[in-house]
Formats: sequence, C-alpha cells, structure tokens
Amino acid sequence: MSAKFIQLQSIDILSKIPSYHIILQGFIFLWVAWFISKRRQRVNRNQPSEEEVQRKLSEWRPEPLVPQNSKDHPSLTPKSVTSLAGKRMTIDGNDCLNLATHNYLGFVGNNEIQEKAVATVQKYGVGSCGPRGFYGTVDVHLELEERLAKFMNMEEAVVYSYGFSTIASAIPAFCKRKDLVFVDEMVNFSIQKGLDASRSNVKYFKHNDVKDLEKLLMEQEKIDKRNPKKAANTRRFLIIEGIYMNTGCICPLPELVVLCKKYKLRIFIDESISFGTLGIHGRGVTEYYDVPKEDIDMIMASLEWSIGSIGGFCVGTSFIIEHHRLSGLGYCFSASLPPLLTTAAITSLDIMERNIEIFKQLKRNCLSFDEGLKELEYFECTSYEKSPVKHLHLKEKREILEEMKILNEISKRCIDNNLAIIVPAYLEAEREMPRPSLRICISSTLNQEDIQFALRTLKNCSEQFLGFYK
Repeated sequence: MSAKFIQLQSIDILSKIPSYHIILQGFIFLWVAWFISKRRQRVNRNQPSEEEVQRKLSEWRPEPLVPQNSKDHPSLTPKSVTSLAGKRMTIDGNDCLNLATHNYLGFVGNNEIQEKAVATVQKYGVGSCGPRGFYGTVDVHLELEERLAKFMNMEEAVVYSYGFSTIASAIPAFCKRKDLVFVDEMVNFSIQKGLDASRSNVKYFKHNDVKDLEKLLMEQEKIDKRNPKKAANTRRFLIIEGIYMNTGCICPLPELVVLCKKYKLRIFIDESISFGTLGIHGRGVTEYYDVPKEDIDMIMASLEWSIGSIGGFCVGTSFIIEHHRLSGLGYCFSASLPPLLTTAAITSLDIMERNIEIFKQLKRNCLSFDEGLKELEYFECTSYEKSPVKHLHLKEKREILEEMKILNEISKRCIDNNLAIIVPAYLEAEREMPRPSLRICISSTLNQEDIQFALRTLKNCSEQFLGFYK
C-alpha cells in the first residue's frame, strides 16, 4: 500500500514539471558530454609524437645569456678615475678639469661637508642596516626631512636611500592600473621604469610641446564624453622634469599648470637637475617661474647632483608624503640612507641657505659657457641657456653609430688634453633613444679662465679630428 502510494506521488510530481525543463536538462547533459569528449580528443590530437619532440629539440638553439659585442665596445674599455671627482679629477693618469660629473655647486670635496661626515661615522657608524619603517630610522633622517620640507616651502618631505629608486618608486605609489598618465617623450630612464611598474595607461607627447599635450587632452576629452561613467573614475597625471636630463631643456611649467587646472590633472615634477640650480634660493623650477607650490602635487629630486650626497626625496602635502611611507617600495623595503650621507646632505643645505651667491655664480657660468658654445664650428647646443647640463650635437647629422664614433674620439682627445667631457651612455631599454651628444656639466666653482680653457680645448680637439675625418 505504501509503495504504491509513493509511486503515485512520484508520477503526480513528474506530471507537474513543465516539459521544457526536462528538455533543457537533457540538452545540458548532452552538451556537457559532448564538450568532455571533444576536449579529450583535442588533448590527444595536440600531443606531439616522440619523433617530433626529438626533431624540435635538435633544431632548438638557445639565445646566449650575454649578447655578442664588438671588441672595441666602450664598456669593455672603461675610463679609470683615480681621484676625488671634484673641480678636477684624474682620468687615466690625466689631471682634468671636471665637466663630466653633476657637481653643480662644487660640494664634492667640500671640507665642511667632509668634516661633518667623518664626525657622523664616529657617532653612528657607516650604515643603519635596516629599512626606515623597522629599525633604520635615525634622528638625522627626521632632521633632513624637516629641513627639506622647510627649504622647499612644502608641508612634509620623505627621504629615499637612492636617487633612481626615488623616482621609480614614487610614480607607481600613486599611478595604478587604468589610470591615465601624460608624459613628455624625453623623460629620463628612472621615470620610464616607474611608469612600467605602475602599469598605467601612458600617453606620450612631443618634447616640451604644450600644444601637442593639449591636443592629446582634447582627444581624451572626446573619448570621455562617450563613456562619462568610466571617465569619472579615471585618475589623470602629468609627469615632467624641471630640466630634462636627456636634453638640458627647461619645462614650460606655467603653461603646463594652466592645462592641469583645465583638464584636472595631478602634476608630478622630477627636479633632480633644477633643484639647487634654478631660482634665487635654488628651490628649482617652481621658484624660477614663481609658480605657487599648491599648484604642484609632488616634487621629486635626487640628492646626488647639486647636494653632492646620495639618495633622493619627495615633497608635498602631508597626505601625499604619508602615502609614500606605506606605498613607496624603495622606501619600505630598502635600507635607509647611511647617516653620514644624511648629515652631508644637511650640511649642503646649510651652505645653500647662507650663501645664495653660489646660485648667481652658477648662473653666470652657465650663460658664459652657452655664449662660448655658439662659436663652435661643428656643434650646436639646444639646451636651455641657464641649464647646468648642456648637450652638444653635431651640426651635420649622420648615422647614429658614426656620430657615436666621432663624439667618443673627441671626448678621448679632450681627456688627453686635460678636459673631462663625456658622451652620455643610454640603455637599449630606453623608450626614446636620445641622439648622441657630448654632455657638459657646469659647476659654480669654475672661473672665466676655466671656461675659456674648456671652450678652447673643445674647439681645438673637434677641429683637429673633424677636419681630418672629412
């Protein structure tokens, strides 16, 4: 009786299920069975035979770990420096006037800085041996950050232990995937690596071309109107250099700030060269153009050029700097700046604050050198006249390898005649390979006799070689 009742109940339930449910379930079952069988067939079909595997292994030729280079490659015959790289330095036995290193204010070899560094080693030792967030923060780190923020008229500063990692860490700390970043095409390699790490959507505009940037912004504005919801959630940045390392040109900051306000861009500036060289007090391109600091979201700079130490820093609002301490990988995971180099940077700031004449002297030297370069027969200089970094290009354009050969030979002849001028080296990984040039780094320690000697030597060496080369 109960078994018959259950059977009747089951028939009654099945009769109430719509027929299309049964058809759909049957179709899904058949599709799953077909998909599994096809997958097995595909796996079996794609399995190569033993003969094919052996043939491919015999044909495979791995790339060498180290690519083949010519025996005369410059990296295989490096120049040897056997002295302090101050105003003068010894290269391959030649006592040279130094226009090769970024010692803009002449702080390398400064007696006051050296004495403070020695005293710091005696007190703290040579290193902190740990990241800042763990046990690497020493009181002099906090003092340097406070001094830098005060010097730059910003709320707060953060110090990194290496100049390259400062820029390369600061960018991905803020720029993330799906963010939109507008960048000058000639930015230096550390900015390029920071952009790679950010995985942001990067758009490059022509070097120092405000109109080209505005064109890109207008095109993006049209795209945003088609998808306003996505546009509202997209953060936008502009990344530039105060003075560009690869060209020596100054950025048109006031015009760029106007565009940033109009199109709502956050602006980051790498002032590694302009810090300590431009402005009445050496505060960089913002002071030079008299641009309000509140219009700039973040300023980044190296301590390895004007300051004559090691490391780098970022300045901005307290909100931005606190974000660095949690998200800047170079800050969080690198050993902190050695105390002796921290003290050296503090002492350099002391000298800069009490002796603003040093910036006037650097400016005079830059202008004087720029005037002299115009008299050279074979070279042209497109760098900014007040820039301490100047790039000399051959007036007559040739193939890149030929230009490199000519410039390296002129550099070698200059060193043999006691003048240190070099050809800047670039990595093949650079996004936009700069044109070969002779790079000249001008210092405030030069006098008119030094400048005339440098111009005369450069003129004689280039005329002797290029006159014969033709």
